[in-house]
Amino acid sequence: MDKSESRLHYRPAGQTLRKRTSEYANKIFHYVLLISLSFVFMYPILYLISRSMMQPADLADATVVWIPKELSFSNFINVFAELKYTETFTRSVMNSLVPAMIQTFTCAIVGYGFARYTFPGRGILLALVLFTFLVPPQTIVVPLFILFNQFDWINSYLAFWIPAILCQGLRGSLFVLIYIQFFRGLPGQLEEAARIDGANAFRTFSRIMFPLARPAMLVVFLFSLVWHWNDMFQPGLFILDTTKFNLTQQLSVIYGLGEQELTLGMGGSTAGMIGVVPSQGNRIMAGALLTILPMLILYLFTQRYFVESVERAGIAGD
Repeated sequence: MDKSESRLHYRPAGQTLRKRTSEYANKIFHYVLLISLSFVFMYPILYLISRSMMQPADLADATVVWIPKELSFSNFINVFAELKYTETFTRSVMNSLVPAMIQTFTCAIVGYGFARYTFPGRGILLALVLFTFLVPPQTIVVPLFILFNQFDWINSYLAFWIPAILCQGLRGSLFVLIYIQFFRGLPGQLEEAARIDGANAFRTFSRIMFPLARPAMLVVFLFSLVWHWNDMFQPGLFILDTTKFNLTQQLSVIYGLGEQELTLGMGGSTAGMIGVVPSQGNRIMAGALLTILPMLILYLFTQRYFVESVERAGIAGD
């Protein structure tokens, strides 16, 4: 065998080695990047879990960072009772699940109308929808409270349900825009075939177009549910009766009591509070974990469908 033939045999082996080395380096880089990003997002949850299992002595001990000296679940038991978890959980569901279900349907109707029909004043109405999206809700607090008070909706679920029925409520305009973008991507032949079969506009929407919007429906429902669940602004504005507080409001009550105990323990003065560990800190962490736990469980079961729906709904843009 001459030298030219031997070079032909050794050259592919070198190229294969370099290719494998490059693939391994890329995998290592991707894994390191993913683990680093995962830690950034998981850090708050891990911090909550760690602190909620600590006793006040562990919080004040500088040598205790992540793992407490003795694991304790008493914080969860105590906070569960203080939150009145069963009652407040039910009220949180009524304040979040019902409006989310309503917005999923009503925003689809409005979004379908804007996406597939041309009518007088369409541009003005769409501009008003965008305007409601841009205006901060804090700027209309006073007239909104006066209006709801006149309708006797204060301390009532109607303050959340009626705006959702009217395609408003928490971020309703954003959900309309999501549906508009999705329905614009559907082929017009579907509606033409429905008209040929004698279906009217409502039947076409309810039997053909709305079932096809499942990706957008899932995105809107989950966004609305999570935002209503975590929202404290609207419940704090419309629910003033402490017996009707939801989880986030009841948690704020516990936090306020903890700050009050800390202030009274220091002689009624807030001076010198820097560096002092609140005695209620671990209980507040446990309460925060119990508050977000239902949404975490929901995400664990729906994360796969949620990611697929976001891609199919085209929220990220084309």
